[in-house]
Amino acid sequence: MKEYKVTPIGKINVGKDGTFIELDGKYIPALKALDGFSHLSVIWWFSEFDSDEMRGILESPRPYKNAPEVMGIFATRSPIRPNPLALTAVEVIEIDHAKGIIRIAYIDANDGSPLLDIKPYTPSIDRIETPGVPPWCAHWPKSAEASEHFDWSGEFNF
Repeated sequence: MKEYKVTPIGKINVGKDGTFIELDGKYIPALKALDGFSHLSVIWWFSEFDSDEMRGILESPRPYKNAPEVMGIFATRSPIRPNPLALTAVEVIEIDHAKGIIRIAYIDANDGSPLLDIKPYTPSIDRIETPGVPPWCAHWPKSAEASEHFDWSGEFNF
């Protein structure tokens, strides 16, 4: 099977001063015309979960309280995956074009996570009006905004 090379274009900074996407200098020109998009789809690497052992795990014992007893990794948002890729929709607060820094509201990445790509979130392609989910998670919030006030601590077994 053919292998593919993926090279980080920057990193994600999460700290007391906020949450930022920091591009490597050579990618700064790629920010042109990004102004006006309120949200981005950020593709990043679960670098702390990248090992041959973790890439080989294909099932997980019940990660969510109401979930089936065993779940395939593709039915979870676990960082343990055959390819530890992550995708998160984020809200843009501001873009510093000169420095190549995008301040965002939140991302579920760890500080220093490798950034692989950024795409503008466009409702015509990215939004699903009536998504279907299994009964065990049908009570979860219907949007990222509503998730902020949801008691997620009662949903996970970890």
